[in-house]
Amino acid sequence: MLKNLFRKKSVSKILADAAKGYGDHEASLHKTLGVRDLTAFGIAAIIGAGIFSTIGKASADGGPAVIFLFIFTAVACSFAAFAYAEFASMVPVSGSAYTYSYVAFGELVAWVIGWSLIMEYAIGNITVAISWSDYFTGLLSSIKIPALGINGIHVPDWASMDYLTAFNGHKHAEALLNAGKSMANIDEATRVAANAWNTAPQIGGFHLVADIPALAIIIFITWLVYRGMKESRNASNAMVIVKLAVILLVLAVGIFYVDTENWNPFAPNGISGVLKGVSAVFFAYIGFDAISTTAEECKNPQRDLPRGMMWAIVICTILYIAIALVLTGIVKYNTLAVGDPLAYVFDQIDLKLMSGIIAVSAVFAMASVLLVFQMGQPRIWMSMSRDGLLPKSFSKIHPKYKTPSFSTIVVGFVVAIPSLFMNLTTVTDLCSIGTLFAFVLVCAGVLVLQNRPDVQRGKFKIPYVNAKFVIPVLFAGAIILSFTEFKKETMSFISNTPKVVNPVTFVTSLNGEELATIKQEISTSPVVLQGKQIDAEAYLSNLNAEQYESFLTKSSVDYHKKYESGWHLFKHKIPMWIFFIICLIITYLSISKNLSLIPVLGLISCLYMMCELELSNWIGFGIWLVVGLVIYFFYGYKNSKLAQEQNNSLA
Repeated sequence: MLKNLFRKKSVSKILADAAKGYGDHEASLHKTLGVRDLTAFGIAAIIGAGIFSTIGKASADGGPAVIFLFIFTAVACSFAAFAYAEFASMVPVSGSAYTYSYVAFGELVAWVIGWSLIMEYAIGNITVAISWSDYFTGLLSSIKIPALGINGIHVPDWASMDYLTAFNGHKHAEALLNAGKSMANIDEATRVAANAWNTAPQIGGFHLVADIPALAIIIFITWLVYRGMKESRNASNAMVIVKLAVILLVLAVGIFYVDTENWNPFAPNGISGVLKGVSAVFFAYIGFDAISTTAEECKNPQRDLPRGMMWAIVICTILYIAIALVLTGIVKYNTLAVGDPLAYVFDQIDLKLMSGIIAVSAVFAMASVLLVFQMGQPRIWMSMSRDGLLPKSFSKIHPKYKTPSFSTIVVGFVVAIPSLFMNLTTVTDLCSIGTLFAFVLVCAGVLVLQNRPDVQRGKFKIPYVNAKFVIPVLFAGAIILSFTEFKKETMSFISNTPKVVNPVTFVTSLNGEELATIKQEISTSPVVLQGKQIDAEAYLSNLNAEQYESFLTKSSVDYHKKYESGWHLFKHKIPMWIFFIICLIITYLSISKNLSLIPVLGLISCLYMMCELELSNWIGFGIWLVVGLVIYFFYGYKNSKLAQEQNNSLA
């Protein structure tokens, strides 16, 4: 059985199947895409939530130096793109990393990567749909037509927010109110979430909170993808032109308002501040791999796919860096932690018209990202169905529109229903970890196949540089740097030194009795006026690091409420220990196996970003994979085309 789990498909077999058609469904996909179309799809996927939303938070954390994080992430994605491009040239069929893994690692790993890609695209779609809903409702509320008596079209908070955000916001607001904060002093996002919960209609005590605009855009995009690749391509190209025009307008206008004094200090929070935005910035780049799912619809996939991926990454990186420099040049970096940083910046310099144009373009940008993601997932399901790992209906091609029709409809339901109630932060990180896992395996797949003589090569091949001359030096340099420049942080990591919890987490974790104790301890401070209502969270947040730690040390509240220590602290470091161990193994293999440098660097950099994500994301990803393995062993293992061929040969 173990041998059967890793049964592989040969490149020649895949190409032969593609040439003669697949199984019961003779209709083939339309070959309509060229380099320009693929580049546009890449830009459509990459420039969306990143440039209109997450770039603000990343800039607030890292300052102007966030441009180095964009460069690092772009380089990491470029390494992965090289690996994708080599595979796409070698195996020019739909399926992306799933098909490539079937060739390199065998069926079980192919199923795992296919299942994680399903999560990437589905959860990515949910994320973008929720973000689109936020921008769309914001745009509606800004519409003012005095002649018609319209002063903004306001969608109720409970009809434009997911259930979990409303519930968590209600609980968070309740805890802060108990700590002495007034509703007016609670941050706007928490106030809106609490209001959505409190004003929502109820049925038997159940609060009806659902993101209706997110549902609407998913239905529209699913219909567009169902109608055909040509229609999807034309819509994508139009939306890309709109958002590129707006971004160039932002740069052309914004550059005249840049004050270089705002770039000083360039890296206010050091390297740790820059790296804090890894997850947000990486999410800005995911989606370029969706291009590889369209291989069967390319006119010349072996030439055009590599070019399309590279052009998309290069163009988007230049735009991200330029936008980050303009934003941090117009206003001070620490004011940019807002949901719509581009519109916010032009509000600050009183260019209201620009803010309106940006809001409109953001709606188009989000829709184009959703289009590419919604287009990619059905093609993954179609490829898995062709191999017998999913039911045959998933590979059915519409006779008129030449699209995977059944898969497209199912994807619509899979994305639409969770978008009504899932939380944005949760789905963003889950999407990132699924994508990074795919990147890691694609890079590893290229390394596995690099010396196999039986593998048919495509027209594009990654330039070979022997990793044994570079990776050991980089590894040794990282170790030396850790124990010299970052000795304190390194020793704290290794010795699992207890860590102080932040003020908001501390205050909201306390019960009524503990809160009373903290307020009493605060009231003895000379800076607190006697008899005045005490806002515990605000007081503690305004202390510097030394004062805050001193206060906690003296406080009589339970130690475990004040500090993270022992297993509770160590478990969050497990991903980074995994990264360190794998780096050791890769260094050894680079020396002993003469591995190719570019895919090794891609594997290491993507694995690092994966390990920067919270342990809870790894647990969620692990649960998703376990569910996938159950489906594989109950259905895919015995219905696999390779299994049927083996049984027929034995009979």
